[in-house]
Amino acid sequence: MNARSNGVLADTSVWIEFFRTDSKTGARFSSLLTEKPVWVCGIVMFELLQGIKSEAEKAEIQSAIAGLPYAEMSPLLWERAAELSRSLKKSGLTVPLSDIFIASVAIEYNLSIFTLDKHFEQIPGVKLYR
Repeated sequence: MNARSNGVLADTSVWIEFFRTDSKTGARFSSLLTEKPVWVCGIVMFELLQGIKSEAEKAEIQSAIAGLPYAEMSPLLWERAAELSRSLKKSGLTVPLSDIFIASVAIEYNLSIFTLDKHFEQIPGVKLYR
């Protein structure tokens, strides 16, 4: 883990825009890929790959994420994700599990999250890339 990271963890919503033509968010993300360290995590990889419709799409996704730093979820980080989920539920917030995992990774690795999903704003400790 890098306590001083200034990197960005892109959420699946942003990656989807990246692969679309004529997307302002996708173009912004494309520029970001050359400006800052952009990280990937297993949950985002899973979400991207489970939605493919062809081997060509799979190859395009794999090519785009190849060489990016990878943020791993350790057993301790899984525990922290569970604690975060319980805490949010106690506060009355329901956040999809995949986004709990993404938030936990971002917090642990000190990464900002680039996302189109508003519920990340409600998760304590999450820094958003604007």
